[in-house]
Amino acid sequence: MLYSSITPEQKRRDLRDGLASGSLQQFPGAFNPLSARLIGDKGFDGVYISGAVIAADLGLPDIGLTTLTEVAHRAGQIARMTDLPCIVDADTGFGEPMNVARSVQELENAGLAGCHIEDQFNPKRCGHLDGKNVVDLETAVKRIRAAADARRDPNFLIMARTDIRGTDTLEATQDRSRALVDAGADAIFPEAMRSLDEFRAIREAVDVPILANMTEFGKSSLFTADQLQEVGVTLVIYPVTLLRSAMGAAERTLDSIRAHGTQEGVVGDMQTRSRLYDLVDYEGYNRFDSSVFNFEVPDGVRTRPPASAPAPAPNAEKEQP
Repeated sequence: MLYSSITPEQKRRDLRDGLASGSLQQFPGAFNPLSARLIGDKGFDGVYISGAVIAADLGLPDIGLTTLTEVAHRAGQIARMTDLPCIVDADTGFGEPMNVARSVQELENAGLAGCHIEDQFNPKRCGHLDGKNVVDLETAVKRIRAAADARRDPNFLIMARTDIRGTDTLEATQDRSRALVDAGADAIFPEAMRSLDEFRAIREAVDVPILANMTEFGKSSLFTADQLQEVGVTLVIYPVTLLRSAMGAAERTLDSIRAHGTQEGVVGDMQTRSRLYDLVDYEGYNRFDSSVFNFEVPDGVRTRPPASAPAPAPNAEKEQP
């Protein structure tokens, strides 16, 4: 009921344990708090919060228009509704190294288990679009070092995302990944890898967990969990999958209403009322409500004046009996 009973500190420990387990961790992307609850209900290992999804939810393209305040607020709303650890996309850290440091602490305060910070120019663009530009190695290293130095909980995961494969060779991606680990990155997110062999090459280059982004319509094929684990990937995200699925279903429903004048033909595809009530735990709220309001207030007894009664004047004389 209400929010998760598991503390952010415990979720961060759970994330570290999962990454060290040797089993591939699957993190679907949540587009709102209720979808995060659903991800947990289906038995996944964690929740991913995509910057592209937060932007799209606001009707914006993924080109760095969202602010730290918006991302921390929405990510916090999602994280507090699930018992699973949540990793959030922190774009380029929302500014210079000092801004990166503040971003990490704000995300800690919001209850996240970790974040990733990328090496694109600001404003950035979606990692699977052409025409990306990455910053020089010194700037990329400063961002990660600032993030690692700023965190207060040592279990908060600092992941470095590198987009350099879109502009340079696989060997350059390996070299940059090593430098980012040396700067303090706990994990590496090599964006837009083109094959399983490329993921294997990053695995061979660094001795920290690596992430695979299995986004639809991108530059990477949609490899299976078994294929990714075989080449040494530690964590896989499906960042926009649920949003695309939900919006696709919503569009089909609207088309049906326009075409037929009723939603009757698509009701069978909808989440039922009982399933929705189960996810938001109506029963738990009802039990809590009954346990609190299980008495009657005797006549003539009030804990405070009724709303319509004027407040007594200061130092007013007491009414004589």
